[in-house]
This record gives sequence, C-alpha cells and structure tokens, in this order.
Amino acid sequence: MFKIMLVEDDASLFNEIKERLSQWSYDVYGIQDFNQVIQEFTAAKPDLVIIDIQLPKFDGFHWCRMIRTHSNVPIIFLSSRDHPTDMVMSMQLGADDFVQKPFHFDVLIAKIQAILRRVYNYNNEQTDLRTWCGATVDFKKNMVSNHLGSIELTKNEMYILNVLIEQKNQIVRREELIKRLWDDERFVSDNTLTVNVNRLRKRLGDLGLGRFIETKVGQGYIAIEEANPHG
Repeated sequence: MFKIMLVEDDASLFNEIKERLSQWSYDVYGIQDFNQVIQEFTAAKPDLVIIDIQLPKFDGFHWCRMIRTHSNVPIIFLSSRDHPTDMVMSMQLGADDFVQKPFHFDVLIAKIQAILRRVYNYNNEQTDLRTWCGATVDFKKNMVSNHLGSIELTKNEMYILNVLIEQKNQIVRREELIKRLWDDERFVSDNTLTVNVNRLRKRLGDLGLGRFIETKVGQGYIAIEEANPHG
C-alpha cells in the first residue's frame, strides 16, 4: 500500500481527498503541526506528497524546497491560484506535477497513479549504469557523475534523461515525452514539459552536459552523444 502525505490545511477538502484516495487503497497521512512539516514528513516516510501552496506559516513552495533537501519523493502541488508562475515555480523547485483547484478527482487519481507507476516500477526495472558523454548515469541513485562532480536529479528529471538517452542522437517528440511521463497528455500543460526539460538542462549544466540536450523547435528534444566531450 502506497503512503501519501497530504499537506492541506482546509479540513473539509483534506477529508474529502483522504476519503477518495482511501477508496483506491492509498494510506493517507495529514499534518498535525504546520510548523513541523519536515519532521512529520521524515517520520511518515511517504511514497508521495500532495501539497497545497497556500498554507499557514510557510507556503508550499517553502516546504517543497525543504523536502527536496532531504528526499526525491514525488511531489504534486495543489493550488487555487491560477497564475502561470505558480506552476513554473513548482516545477523549478522539483515538483512532479501541478493540479489546479477546483479539480476533478479522476484527474488527480490519474496523475497519482501515473507518477507512482513511473517512479516505483521504473526504479524496480532499471538496475544498470549507463555512460553518456563521458558521464556515469546511475538510475538507482538518480545520480549523474563526471570529472566535474556529481548531481542528484529528481525522479522526473532522471526519467526524462533516461528516455532521451534511450534514443540518443534521435529526436524524441514532445508528445511522446508527455505521454511517457504523465500517461495522458490531456491532463498536462505543454509548459510543464518545457519547464522540466529546462530544469534538467540547467542541472546538467553544472557538469558541462547541458549543451548535449538540444531543443528541436516544433519537434521535440534530442540527447547528443559525444564519446569524449572533455578530451
């Protein structure tokens, strides 16, 4: 049974979401003290976090940053705010998805199922290391390393990199990436993929690898293979 931590201060909405998720056999935890979100997260060890942006004391962005310093657990943001910068900010902080309130529960369930299936089935199946552009890509630890150091990627970032490396030197269409990441492109803003790829490219830039993920305008993305990029 997957454990989900729901960080939501609206009691009626929390209870409604918990009841609906329980019907799908998810074990849902709430927050007792909104000043102690990280402590409760550490104690619960959830498989996925759903977090509202507007919370008492500190907002969801703050707690997302804090969680990301401890864990790569999948994170879904909930928000009643409709400004595009909220979605962009959430993705830049390492969230896996963003759900706009009010939402249809079927959409939320579909997103949860897609993320859990992608993250945990993918981790169970992917056991090998790969070499790409002189770097070692460790799919079990979500790490990319080369002579400049090591970076730890989020689940989404690693999954995107894996798909691109699988088809290196070939254009991967945006539609394919969206479908493989989120199962149903009807639920995904086109900007969500753009933000995720840009964040991945920026992270890889710390290892001098960002330039090997290229955008093909109107088509998709391509991972360029260069055997000895530092030679």
